Amino acid sequence: MNDELSSVNADGIFEPFHIDQVPWVEATRGARFGLAYQHLSKFGGGSQVGVAMEVLPPGKQANQAHYHLLEEEHVFVLEGSLTLRLGDKAYEMSAGHYVCFPAGQRVGHALVNHTDQPCRYLVLGSSHPHDVSVHTDTGRVSVKLMGEGYRQSAAMGYWDEVDTDALT
Repeated sequence: MNDELSSVNADGIFEPFHIDQVPWVEATRGARFGLAYQHLSKFGGGSQVGVAMEVLPPGKQANQAHYHLLEEEHVFVLEGSLTLRLGDKAYEMSAGHYVCFPAGQRVGHALVNHTDQPCRYLVLGSSHPHDVSVHTDTGRVSVKLMGEGYRQSAAMGYWDEVDTDALT
């Protein structure tokens, strides 16, 4: 085993744990983006389904608007409220609201806290090593398998720039 904190015991068995044992991670980028999260599934030994407790502070956006081709995401609001940007629409979500972003639903989603109170919610999702995500505000395409991102505008057709007349 590695030295990372987890619920694993001396025999290598992942045991139940209280959420207070899971460290908080702060993620911020500039004045616009910021949240704190606890990666519950990783702490508990999970690798195929992700579960995270997230807190979105007032005036912050959690992530860039995006969708996944292979991974599915779910959000369940526990406390406070936030605005879900889903494509061209906005939805107010508060405690008890739930939303699913099915894999392949080609509509960007983003969570924004326009209130003066933090919003706490659970994020659940499948993990796929070959996932591709599209960031709809910027046109960035992230290829998880390669760990790289590309501009969507650089897309090529299958036969673009191929010499179809000469055998080499």
